[in-house]
Amino acid sequence: MKFLTKFLKWILILLVLILAILYITDTDYLLKAVRTIYLKGHTTAYLEDYKEFDNEEVANGTPQPWPIHPEYNSAKETEVLQNINTDLGTIAYVIIKNDSIWFENYYGGFDENSKSNSFSMAKSYVSGLMQKAIEQGHIKSLDQPVGDFFPEFSEGMAARMTVGDLSTMSSGTNWDEAYYSPLSITTRAYFDDDLAKVILGLKMEDEPGQRFKYASGDTQLLAMVIEKATGKKLYDYLSESFWKPLGSENSTLWQVDSEDNDLVKAYCCIASNAKDFARYGKLFKDHGKWNGKQIIDSAFVAKSIVPRFSDGPEYGYGWWLIQNHNGRDFFMMRGHLGQYVIVQPEDNVIIVRLGHESLKVDYDGPPFTDDIYAYIDEAYEMMGQD
Repeated sequence: MKFLTKFLKWILILLVLILAILYITDTDYLLKAVRTIYLKGHTTAYLEDYKEFDNEEVANGTPQPWPIHPEYNSAKETEVLQNINTDLGTIAYVIIKNDSIWFENYYGGFDENSKSNSFSMAKSYVSGLMQKAIEQGHIKSLDQPVGDFFPEFSEGMAARMTVGDLSTMSSGTNWDEAYYSPLSITTRAYFDDDLAKVILGLKMEDEPGQRFKYASGDTQLLAMVIEKATGKKLYDYLSESFWKPLGSENSTLWQVDSEDNDLVKAYCCIASNAKDFARYGKLFKDHGKWNGKQIIDSAFVAKSIVPRFSDGPEYGYGWWLIQNHNGRDFFMMRGHLGQYVIVQPEDNVIIVRLGHESLKVDYDGPPFTDDIYAYIDEAYEMMGQD
């Protein structure tokens, strides 16, 4: 009995020491990571983790259901598509042709209204919200310095960082995009209760506006600029700018760092469904118009879907760009674990895939993984188009 008491006493002391070290070293966010992710059997964020975090609602307005194509679900999934959907845990696969639902299927207990995490597809929305703030006069232009909003970025190289640099992943900061390391700034940003503090602590590494470097911190800082410029919470600004005007059928949720700070995790974490995510792809396919109304400037749309840098990965203003794949160009919203909204304007086709896994992304290697090409190629095979 004495041995057991002594053993438990030392366990308690050890736990107290661990907690003290975490707080002293400012890594107490790891406690939240363990509770919400690791103890649930995951090694990274997952599709339904929004249930474990604080969220704010992005309200919808009058729903505008997608029309159903005359050939709705007349085609079957190819064998290749069936295999990749099974292997990578697809939960939704939708093909929209001529602005109508041509094919849809849902898997693993998910349905057309099930919410799942957008992950970095949210970045495309944030760039659009930047443009809305410019059109409404809250931000002067893409060339306005970030330092005008946050003095932490008003000296040295940081003083030359612009809001456009944030939208194109070219801030020059020392952000390290590492999803599976518990000590990375990416992990800290995901779990820290004070996200603004994390972002405002970034340092400069390179001259801004010179080259692409994928950095979720760029989008987060851009969101903070938009909130400061407009005086509005980003979840409300998304609702009034896009979610309501595009006729989304469901309200959605956007994760925030904490109830007290109420800052959206803008680089990720909109919980919605395939067909509502697809609406933003249609908006850009149609040059910023929705049902004949100009929602966002067509010149910005055109600028968004061409690469800013000729010597880097194919990335515009918040959109990934697949160029000359089987003679076609595509632009894409893209998120962790294989969340995709893929748009081909000339064919009037939108392909949406949501799921639990993707093929591993190497940010120092080719920009697009083979699963992306498979989702495109098999959709065209199903449609009978080369």
